[in-house]
Amino acid sequence: MTIETDKPHAGGERAPLAGLDELARRVGEDAAAREARRELPYFAFDLFRASGLGALRIPVARGGRGGSLEDLFELVATLAAAESNVAHALRLHFDITETLRLDPRSSHTDLQIERVVGGAIYGGASSERGTARAGEVTTRLVRQGDHFRVSGRKYYSTGTAFADFARINLVDEQEAGVMIFIPVKRDGVEILDDWDGMGQRMTASGTLVLNEVRVEAHEVVPRVPGGLVGRHTGALRQLHLVATACGIVRRILADARNYVLRHGRPVQHSPAPSAREDAFVQQVIGELAAQSLAIDTLVRENARALDRSSDALARHAPDAEALVLESALATARTQLVVAQLALRAAERLFDAGGASMTGRSHNFDRHWRNLRTLFSHNPLLHKARVVGDYYLNGTTTHLVEGKVF
Repeated sequence: MTIETDKPHAGGERAPLAGLDELARRVGEDAAAREARRELPYFAFDLFRASGLGALRIPVARGGRGGSLEDLFELVATLAAAESNVAHALRLHFDITETLRLDPRSSHTDLQIERVVGGAIYGGASSERGTARAGEVTTRLVRQGDHFRVSGRKYYSTGTAFADFARINLVDEQEAGVMIFIPVKRDGVEILDDWDGMGQRMTASGTLVLNEVRVEAHEVVPRVPGGLVGRHTGALRQLHLVATACGIVRRILADARNYVLRHGRPVQHSPAPSAREDAFVQQVIGELAAQSLAIDTLVRENARALDRSSDALARHAPDAEALVLESALATARTQLVVAQLALRAAERLFDAGGASMTGRSHNFDRHWRNLRTLFSHNPLLHKARVVGDYYLNGTTTHLVEGKVF
Protein backbone atom coordinates (compact mmCIF):
# COMPACT_ATOMS: atom_id res chain seq x y z
CA MET A 1 0.00 0.00 0.00
CA THR A 2 1.39 3.42 -0.92
CA ILE A 3 1.57 5.88 1.94
CA GLU A 4 -0.09 9.10 0.92
CA THR A 5 1.62 11.69 3.05
CA ASP A 6 3.88 14.68 2.68
CA LYS A 7 6.93 13.15 4.32
CA PRO A 8 9.95 15.41 3.82
CA HIS A 9 12.51 12.90 2.61
CA ALA A 10 14.45 12.60 -0.57
CA GLY A 11 14.24 8.79 -0.74
CA GLY A 12 15.94 7.34 -3.77
CA GLU A 13 16.94 10.78 -5.02
CA ARG A 14 19.97 10.67 -2.68
CA ALA A 15 22.65 8.13 -3.48
CA PRO A 16 23.03 6.76 0.08
CA LEU A 17 19.28 6.06 0.22
CA ALA A 18 18.89 4.71 -3.30
CA GLY A 19 16.27 1.99 -3.38
CA LEU A 20 14.72 2.93 -0.03
CA ASP A 21 11.30 3.88 -1.35
CA GLU A 22 10.91 0.63 -3.29
CA LEU A 23 12.11 -1.38 -0.31
CA ALA A 24 9.58 0.34 1.96
CA ARG A 25 6.80 -0.23 -0.57
CA ARG A 26 7.47 -3.96 -0.69
CA VAL A 27 7.96 -4.29 3.06
CA GLY A 28 4.68 -2.45 3.68
CA GLU A 29 2.51 -4.66 1.50
CA ASP A 30 -0.14 -6.36 3.67
CA ALA A 31 1.63 -5.13 6.82
CA ALA A 32 -1.54 -4.52 8.87
CA ALA A 33 -2.89 -8.00 8.11
CA ARG A 34 0.47 -9.62 8.92
CA GLU A 35 0.48 -7.85 12.27
CA ALA A 36 -2.99 -9.20 13.01
CA ARG A 37 -1.76 -12.71 12.16
CA ARG A 38 1.49 -12.15 14.11
CA GLU A 39 3.50 -13.29 11.12
CA LEU A 40 7.22 -12.62 11.48
CA PRO A 41 8.54 -10.60 8.48
CA TYR A 42 11.50 -12.77 7.45
CA PHE A 43 10.99 -11.79 3.81
CA ALA A 44 11.58 -8.13 4.65
CA PHE A 45 15.09 -8.86 5.88
CA ASP A 46 15.91 -10.79 2.74
CA LEU A 47 14.90 -7.67 0.82
CA PHE A 48 16.97 -5.52 3.18
CA ARG A 49 20.07 -7.67 2.64
CA ALA A 50 19.69 -7.35 -1.11
CA SER A 51 19.17 -3.57 -0.92
CA GLY A 52 22.67 -2.80 0.35
CA LEU A 53 21.21 -0.33 2.86
CA GLY A 54 22.66 -2.26 5.78
CA ALA A 55 26.03 -0.69 4.88
CA LEU A 56 24.55 2.81 4.90
CA ARG A 57 26.97 4.13 7.56
CA ILE A 58 30.05 2.32 6.28
CA PRO A 59 32.36 4.76 4.44
CA VAL A 60 32.42 4.56 0.65
CA ALA A 61 36.16 3.88 0.77
CA ARG A 62 35.42 0.68 2.68
CA GLY A 63 32.63 -0.49 0.37
CA GLY A 64 29.65 1.15 2.08
CA ARG A 65 27.27 3.95 1.15
CA GLY A 66 28.80 6.69 3.27
CA GLY A 67 25.44 7.97 4.49
CA SER A 68 24.96 10.45 7.32
CA LEU A 69 22.99 9.84 10.51
CA GLU A 70 20.33 12.11 9.06
CA ASP A 71 20.14 9.57 6.23
CA LEU A 72 20.02 6.70 8.70
CA PHE A 73 17.10 8.03 10.69
CA GLU A 74 15.23 8.89 7.51
CA LEU A 75 15.70 5.24 6.53
CA VAL A 76 14.34 4.13 9.92
CA ALA A 77 11.32 6.43 9.73
CA THR A 78 10.54 5.47 6.14
CA LEU A 79 10.66 1.75 6.93
CA ALA A 80 8.64 2.31 10.12
CA ALA A 81 5.91 4.07 8.16
CA ALA A 82 5.66 0.90 6.09
CA GLU A 83 6.19 -1.69 8.85
CA SER A 84 7.41 -0.53 12.25
CA ASN A 85 8.57 -3.99 13.37
CA VAL A 86 11.13 -4.12 10.57
CA ALA A 87 12.53 -0.68 11.38
CA HIS A 88 12.76 -1.48 15.09
CA ALA A 89 14.40 -4.88 14.50
CA LEU A 90 17.33 -3.17 12.73
CA ARG A 91 18.21 -1.14 15.83
CA LEU A 92 21.14 -3.26 16.97
CA HIS A 93 22.45 -3.65 13.42
CA PHE A 94 22.87 0.10 13.05
CA ASP A 95 24.21 0.44 16.58
CA ILE A 96 26.92 -2.07 15.67
CA THR A 97 27.76 -0.49 12.30
CA GLU A 98 28.12 2.90 13.99
CA THR A 99 30.51 1.40 16.54
CA LEU A 100 32.51 -0.31 13.78
CA ARG A 101 32.76 2.99 11.94
CA LEU A 102 34.18 4.79 14.97
CA ASP A 103 36.30 2.13 16.69
CA PRO A 104 40.04 1.93 15.89
CA ARG A 105 40.63 -0.20 12.83
CA SER A 106 41.58 -3.81 13.60
CA SER A 107 41.26 -7.30 12.16
CA HIS A 108 38.04 -7.62 14.18
CA THR A 109 36.43 -4.46 12.82
CA ASP A 110 37.66 -5.21 9.29
CA LEU A 111 35.98 -8.62 9.39
CA GLN A 112 32.67 -7.28 10.67
CA ILE A 113 32.62 -4.45 8.13
CA GLU A 114 33.40 -6.90 5.34
CA ARG A 115 30.38 -8.93 6.44
CA VAL A 116 28.12 -5.86 6.57
CA VAL A 117 29.21 -4.71 3.11
CA GLY A 118 28.42 -8.24 1.89
CA GLY A 119 24.85 -7.87 3.13
CA ALA A 120 25.02 -9.42 6.60
CA ILE A 121 22.60 -8.25 9.27
CA TYR A 122 23.60 -8.06 12.92
CA GLY A 123 21.46 -8.73 15.96
CA GLY A 124 22.33 -9.78 19.47
CA ALA A 125 21.35 -9.49 23.10
CA SER A 126 22.50 -8.09 26.42
CA SER A 127 19.61 -8.10 28.90
CA GLU A 128 18.78 -11.02 31.15
CA ARG A 129 15.68 -11.86 33.14
CA GLY A 130 15.84 -12.50 36.87
CA THR A 131 18.73 -10.17 37.71
CA ALA A 132 18.47 -7.77 40.62
CA ARG A 133 18.49 -4.77 38.30
CA ALA A 134 17.84 -4.25 34.61
CA GLY A 135 21.04 -4.25 32.56
CA GLU A 136 23.02 -6.61 34.77
CA VAL A 137 24.92 -9.34 32.90
CA THR A 138 25.66 -12.68 34.57
CA THR A 139 26.05 -15.10 31.63
CA ARG A 140 29.65 -16.28 31.77
CA LEU A 141 32.17 -17.07 29.05
CA VAL A 142 34.36 -19.99 30.15
CA ARG A 143 37.74 -20.87 28.62
CA GLN A 144 38.30 -24.40 27.36
CA GLY A 145 41.81 -24.68 25.98
CA ASP A 146 42.20 -22.55 22.87
CA HIS A 147 38.52 -21.60 22.72
CA PHE A 148 35.58 -20.74 24.99
CA ARG A 149 32.12 -22.07 25.83
CA VAL A 150 29.02 -20.19 26.95
CA SER A 151 25.63 -21.27 28.28
CA GLY A 152 22.82 -19.02 29.40
CA ARG A 153 19.66 -17.20 28.41
CA LYS A 154 19.24 -13.67 27.14
CA TYR A 155 16.05 -11.69 26.58
CA TYR A 156 15.08 -8.69 24.42
CA SER A 157 17.07 -10.18 21.56
CA THR A 158 15.36 -7.81 19.14
CA GLY A 159 15.91 -8.65 15.48
CA THR A 160 18.27 -11.55 16.12
CA ALA A 161 15.95 -14.13 14.56
CA PHE A 162 16.30 -12.22 11.28
CA ALA A 163 20.06 -11.68 11.56
CA ASP A 164 23.16 -13.47 10.35
CA PHE A 165 25.46 -12.61 13.26
CA ALA A 166 24.90 -11.72 16.90
CA ARG A 167 26.78 -9.49 19.31
CA ILE A 168 26.18 -10.84 22.81
CA ASN A 169 27.25 -9.18 26.06
CA LEU A 170 28.78 -11.52 28.65
CA VAL A 171 31.22 -11.58 31.55
CA ASP A 172 34.40 -13.62 31.61
CA GLU A 173 35.70 -15.76 34.47
CA GLN A 174 37.18 -12.66 36.14
CA GLU A 175 33.77 -10.86 35.92
CA ALA A 176 35.09 -8.47 33.27
CA GLY A 177 32.66 -7.44 30.55
CA VAL A 178 33.19 -8.99 27.12
CA MET A 179 31.31 -9.20 23.84
CA ILE A 180 31.20 -12.10 21.44
CA PHE A 181 30.41 -11.91 17.72
CA ILE A 182 29.10 -15.25 16.48
CA PRO A 183 26.92 -16.60 13.67
CA VAL A 184 23.28 -16.88 14.65
CA LYS A 185 23.10 -20.40 13.21
CA ARG A 186 25.98 -21.77 15.26
CA ASP A 187 25.34 -25.05 17.08
CA GLY A 188 23.81 -24.44 20.48
CA VAL A 189 22.19 -21.11 19.60
CA GLU A 190 18.39 -21.12 19.77
CA ILE A 191 16.09 -18.12 19.28
CA LEU A 192 12.61 -18.40 20.76
CA ASP A 193 9.69 -16.37 19.47
CA ASP A 194 8.31 -15.81 22.97
CA TRP A 195 8.09 -12.01 23.03
CA ASP A 196 4.57 -11.37 24.34
CA GLY A 197 4.45 -7.56 24.43
CA MET A 198 1.24 -5.90 23.29
CA GLY A 199 3.12 -3.92 20.64
CA GLN A 200 6.02 -4.37 18.22
CA ARG A 201 4.98 -8.00 18.29
CA MET A 202 7.00 -9.17 15.29
CA THR A 203 10.40 -7.80 16.29
CA ALA A 204 11.57 -11.21 17.58
CA SER A 205 12.39 -9.57 20.91
CA GLY A 206 12.22 -12.74 23.00
CA THR A 207 14.70 -15.25 24.37
CA LEU A 208 18.12 -16.16 23.01
CA VAL A 209 19.30 -19.51 24.39
CA LEU A 210 23.00 -20.41 24.50
CA ASN A 211 23.67 -24.10 25.15
CA GLU A 212 27.38 -24.90 25.40
CA VAL A 213 28.06 -22.68 22.39
CA ARG A 214 31.65 -22.78 21.18
CA VAL A 215 33.28 -19.37 20.82
CA GLU A 216 36.64 -18.87 19.13
CA ALA A 217 39.25 -16.58 20.69
CA HIS A 218 39.10 -14.08 17.81
CA GLU A 219 35.33 -13.71 18.34
CA VAL A 220 35.80 -12.20 21.83
CA VAL A 221 36.43 -8.50 22.45
CA PRO A 222 36.49 -6.48 25.68
CA ARG A 223 33.41 -4.50 26.63
CA VAL A 224 34.35 -1.15 28.15
CA PRO A 225 31.26 0.87 29.20
CA GLY A 226 31.22 4.63 29.49
CA GLY A 227 33.55 5.57 26.63
CA LEU A 228 32.68 8.39 24.26
CA VAL A 229 31.79 6.05 21.40
CA GLY A 230 29.56 4.05 23.73
CA ARG A 231 27.86 7.21 24.96
CA HIS A 232 27.31 8.34 21.38
CA THR A 233 25.81 5.02 20.32
CA GLY A 234 23.65 4.99 23.44
CA ALA A 235 21.96 8.17 22.19
CA LEU A 236 21.83 6.68 18.70
CA ARG A 237 19.90 3.65 19.98
CA GLN A 238 17.43 5.95 21.70
CA LEU A 239 16.88 8.06 18.58
CA HIS A 240 16.34 4.86 16.60
CA LEU A 241 13.28 4.21 18.78
CA VAL A 242 12.07 7.77 18.28
CA ALA A 243 12.59 7.57 14.50
CA THR A 244 10.53 4.39 14.51
CA ALA A 245 7.77 6.32 16.28
CA CYS A 246 8.19 9.08 13.70
CA GLY A 247 7.41 6.60 10.94
CA ILE A 248 4.39 5.26 12.82
CA VAL A 249 2.95 8.77 13.03
CA ARG A 250 3.49 9.21 9.28
CA ARG A 251 1.45 6.03 8.87
CA ILE A 252 -1.22 7.32 11.27
CA LEU A 253 -1.63 10.42 9.14
CA ALA A 254 -1.79 8.34 5.96
CA ASP A 255 -4.27 5.87 7.48
CA ALA A 256 -6.53 8.65 8.74
CA ARG A 257 -6.51 10.43 5.38
CA ASN A 258 -7.07 7.23 3.40
CA TYR A 259 -9.90 6.15 5.70
CA VAL A 260 -11.73 9.46 5.33
CA LEU A 261 -11.35 9.45 1.55
CA ARG A 262 -12.27 5.79 1.02
CA HIS A 263 -14.59 4.81 3.86
CA GLY A 264 -15.61 7.89 5.81
CA ARG A 265 -19.22 9.04 6.15
CA PRO A 266 -20.47 12.18 7.85
CA VAL A 267 -22.21 11.52 11.15
CA GLN A 268 -25.98 11.94 11.25
CA HIS A 269 -25.95 15.43 12.70
CA SER A 270 -23.22 16.76 10.40
CA PRO A 271 -24.30 19.34 7.82
CA ALA A 272 -21.43 18.28 5.53
CA PRO A 273 -22.31 16.26 2.41
CA SER A 274 -19.21 14.03 2.84
CA ALA A 275 -16.68 13.15 5.52
CA ARG A 276 -13.90 14.95 3.68
CA GLU A 277 -15.95 18.18 3.85
CA ASP A 278 -16.76 17.85 7.56
CA ALA A 279 -15.06 20.66 9.51
CA PHE A 280 -14.32 18.47 12.51
CA VAL A 281 -12.77 15.72 10.38
CA GLN A 282 -10.68 18.34 8.59
CA GLN A 283 -9.49 19.59 11.98
CA VAL A 284 -8.40 16.09 12.99
CA ILE A 285 -6.42 15.58 9.79
CA GLY A 286 -4.88 19.02 10.17
CA GLU A 287 -3.75 18.25 13.71
CA LEU A 288 -2.25 14.91 12.66
CA ALA A 289 -0.39 16.59 9.80
CA ALA A 290 1.03 19.19 12.20
CA GLN A 291 2.05 16.54 14.75
CA SER A 292 3.76 14.48 12.06
CA LEU A 293 5.65 17.51 10.76
CA ALA A 294 6.77 18.45 14.26
CA ILE A 295 8.07 14.95 14.94
CA ASP A 296 9.84 14.78 11.56
CA THR A 297 11.54 18.09 12.31
CA LEU A 298 12.62 17.09 15.81
CA VAL A 299 14.09 13.79 14.61
CA ARG A 300 15.91 15.46 11.74
CA GLU A 301 17.46 18.13 13.98
CA ASN A 302 18.41 15.51 16.57
CA ALA A 303 20.04 13.41 13.84
CA ARG A 304 22.12 16.41 12.81
CA ALA A 305 23.32 16.79 16.42
CA LEU A 306 24.36 13.13 16.42
CA ASP A 307 26.09 13.64 13.06
CA ARG A 308 28.16 16.40 14.66
CA SER A 309 29.20 14.23 17.58
CA SER A 310 29.94 11.25 15.32
CA ASP A 311 32.09 13.33 12.99
CA ALA A 312 33.94 14.81 15.97
CA LEU A 313 34.65 11.33 17.32
CA ALA A 314 35.89 10.16 13.93
CA ARG A 315 38.25 13.15 13.75
CA HIS A 316 39.32 12.87 17.42
CA ALA A 317 38.29 16.52 17.73
CA PRO A 318 38.95 18.31 21.02
CA ASP A 319 35.26 19.21 21.39
CA ALA A 320 34.04 15.63 20.88
CA GLU A 321 33.03 15.11 24.50
CA ALA A 322 31.03 18.33 24.59
CA LEU A 323 29.24 17.36 21.37
CA VAL A 324 28.45 13.88 22.70
CA LEU A 325 26.88 15.48 25.79
CA GLU A 326 24.95 17.91 23.59
CA SER A 327 23.55 15.08 21.45
CA ALA A 328 22.55 13.09 24.54
CA LEU A 329 20.60 16.08 25.84
CA ALA A 330 19.02 16.62 22.44
CA THR A 331 17.95 12.98 22.26
CA ALA A 332 16.39 13.02 25.72
CA ARG A 333 14.46 16.22 24.96
CA THR A 334 13.31 14.83 21.63
CA GLN A 335 12.05 11.62 23.26
CA LEU A 336 10.05 13.55 25.83
CA VAL A 337 8.23 15.67 23.27
CA VAL A 338 7.77 13.01 20.60
CA ALA A 339 6.28 10.56 23.11
CA GLN A 340 3.54 13.04 23.93
CA LEU A 341 2.85 14.03 20.31
CA ALA A 342 2.93 10.49 18.95
CA LEU A 343 0.68 8.91 21.56
CA ARG A 344 -1.76 11.78 21.16
CA ALA A 345 -1.79 11.22 17.39
CA ALA A 346 -2.49 7.50 17.83
CA GLU A 347 -5.52 8.38 19.97
CA ARG A 348 -6.68 11.29 17.82
CA LEU A 349 -6.67 9.05 14.73
CA PHE A 350 -10.01 7.55 15.76
CA ASP A 351 -11.70 10.96 15.78
CA ALA A 352 -11.44 10.95 11.99
CA GLY A 353 -14.16 8.26 11.76
CA GLY A 354 -16.87 6.50 13.67
CA ALA A 355 -17.06 3.12 15.35
CA SER A 356 -16.32 1.36 12.07
CA MET A 357 -12.83 2.77 12.26
CA THR A 358 -12.12 0.43 15.17
CA GLY A 359 -12.76 -2.64 13.01
CA ARG A 360 -10.17 -5.39 13.21
CA SER A 361 -9.83 -5.35 9.43
CA HIS A 362 -8.15 -1.94 9.72
CA ASN A 363 -6.04 -2.89 12.76
CA PHE A 364 -5.50 0.79 13.54
CA ASP A 365 -5.10 0.08 17.24
CA ARG A 366 -1.64 -1.37 16.48
CA HIS A 367 -0.31 2.16 16.19
CA TRP A 368 -1.01 3.03 19.83
CA ARG A 369 0.15 -0.39 21.01
CA ASN A 370 3.39 -0.08 19.06
CA LEU A 371 4.07 3.47 20.23
CA ARG A 372 3.32 2.71 23.86
CA THR A 373 5.70 -0.26 23.67
CA LEU A 374 8.47 1.84 22.10
CA PHE A 375 8.17 4.54 24.74
CA SER A 376 8.19 2.00 27.55
CA HIS A 377 11.79 1.02 26.79
CA ASN A 378 13.21 3.61 29.17
CA PRO A 379 11.62 5.70 31.95
CA LEU A 380 10.71 9.03 30.40
CA LEU A 381 10.07 10.58 33.82
CA HIS A 382 13.68 9.82 34.71
CA LYS A 383 14.85 11.47 31.49
CA ALA A 384 12.80 14.58 32.25
CA ARG A 385 14.29 14.77 35.74
CA VAL A 386 17.85 14.32 34.44
CA VAL A 387 17.39 17.04 31.82
CA GLY A 388 15.88 19.37 34.42
CA ASP A 389 18.71 18.68 36.85
CA TYR A 390 21.20 19.52 34.12
CA TYR A 391 19.56 22.85 33.27
CA LEU A 392 19.15 23.81 36.93
CA ASN A 393 22.36 22.48 38.43
CA GLY A 394 24.65 21.42 35.61
CA THR A 395 24.49 17.79 36.75
CA THR A 396 25.71 15.32 34.12
CA THR A 397 25.91 12.10 36.18
CA HIS A 398 23.41 10.04 34.21
CA LEU A 399 24.17 11.75 30.92
CA VAL A 400 27.77 10.51 30.90
CA GLU A 401 27.16 6.92 32.03
CA GLY A 402 26.79 5.69 28.48
CA LYS A 403 23.64 3.73 29.26
CA VAL A 404 20.34 4.99 27.87
CA PHE A 405 20.72 8.66 26.89
